[in-house]
Amino acid sequence: MDFVAGAIGGVCGVAVGYPLDTLKVKIQTEPKYTGLWHCIRDTYSQDRVRGFYRGLSLPVCTVTLVSSVSFGTYRHCLAHICRFRYGNADAKPSKADVTLSGCASGLVRVFLTAPTEVAKVRLQTQTQMQTQTQRRPSASWPSAVPLMGPAPPMPGPKYSGPLHCLVTVAREEGLRGLYAGSSALLLRESHSFATYFLAYATLCEWLTPSGHSHPDVLGVLLAGGCAGVLAWAVATPMDVIKSRMQMDGQGQRRYRGLLHCVVASVREEGLRVLFRGLALNCCRAFPVNMVVFVAYEAVLRLTRGLLT
Repeated sequence: MDFVAGAIGGVCGVAVGYPLDTLKVKIQTEPKYTGLWHCIRDTYSQDRVRGFYRGLSLPVCTVTLVSSVSFGTYRHCLAHICRFRYGNADAKPSKADVTLSGCASGLVRVFLTAPTEVAKVRLQTQTQMQTQTQRRPSASWPSAVPLMGPAPPMPGPKYSGPLHCLVTVAREEGLRGLYAGSSALLLRESHSFATYFLAYATLCEWLTPSGHSHPDVLGVLLAGGCAGVLAWAVATPMDVIKSRMQMDGQGQRRYRGLLHCVVASVREEGLRVLFRGLALNCCRAFPVNMVVFVAYEAVLRLTRGLLT
């Protein structure tokens, strides 16, 4: 049931957090944005409400599998560790056991999420890439010579949807394009999910009333939200690099690899570039992970009640 509960929790989380995820990706990959409100105004002026939900269909279709595997892997890995170390799968795990299981959960996610992350980032940023391509007027004498005749038609978007994006990337860039940024994604997911599950388990332990084995709904909400914030605080630097490497296939390739992307980004924009979108990540993480864990725990408790 951990797989089913994780799937339901993941879908609820995507429904809550996707618009903020779109803004996060744009802020991280496009230096023109001076802040969150600038990004919101620009996105709305170009695409209206639809712009905040570009690329949503693929994450909704895949999040069931990914979230299911994440929570299921964590629980099964933790059970095997407890059985191996303590002789009982239901024994109370140590903090190291929880951390190791969370790390394993993050590693498994990479193989499932890398292609969908590429499609999501490309779709979320293709409007700004179009705008940059179309803005090619001469730097000097901008209005001295008026254009004669009708303006050339504006080209349409390169990707018509998530599946078209995946097929196009696979055809133009091969398997390497589908897994662009996977090294950064691997680093992001492994230590962020270790932090995620460790923080949730620790906070649930602190928030459980005496004489009870589980926290109440308010405790789950608080623990889930705080766990999400801590996980994204740890993950943001690699998330920035991951987004830049995944967007890099549009046009001329700028980055040769993970280290080159880190060095080039820091050299051009300073160390603070690694924390672009941190505040937005944390603001988004709290409500999203409140919903994820409440849905997850509710499904588990409901099934336990039906089975007993």
